[in-house]
Amino acid sequence: MERLFNLDLQLLGDSALTIINIVILFIVASYFFFDPVRDFLKARQDRIQDNINQAESDKKTAMELKAEYEAKMKDVNKEAEEILSSARKKATKNEAKIIEDAKAEAARIIEHARKEAELEKKRVADDMKKEMVAIASAMAGKVVAASIDTTVQDSLIDETIKEMGDGTWLS
Repeated sequence: MERLFNLDLQLLGDSALTIINIVILFIVASYFFFDPVRDFLKARQDRIQDNINQAESDKKTAMELKAEYEAKMKDVNKEAEEILSSARKKATKNEAKIIEDAKAEAARIIEHARKEAELEKKRVADDMKKEMVAIASAMAGKVVAASIDTTVQDSLIDETIKEMGDGTWLS
């Protein structure tokens, strides 16, 4: 019998058995190799997607933090201005208090100097009165020594008082 392409039953059986073996080998390889590779690729794809999601989340968080930072910087500038304003007000109050205290101290010093001047004036007046009494006593001694009568003595005392002036006695 003449065979078509040299196909005999043995060759067809071997071919069928080879095909079955290839299918079984493919199924086994698929179970042991393809599924783990698919799982590995799926896990890798999930990790990459998680990293992308995390990066987007981090970017969003960073933008929020940046906005918060900028808002805080504005608040810090406002707070610094408030602190400076408060310090200026305190300095102005302290300046006014220092000036007021200085004026009070100056008034006290002036009053003290005025009192000292009055006391000195009284002391000088007292010294002058003592001098006048001493002069009057010396004059009286001269009058007694000269045995002048009382009219002459009175006229000498009046004349001395007029020379010194009434203002000296009244000061």
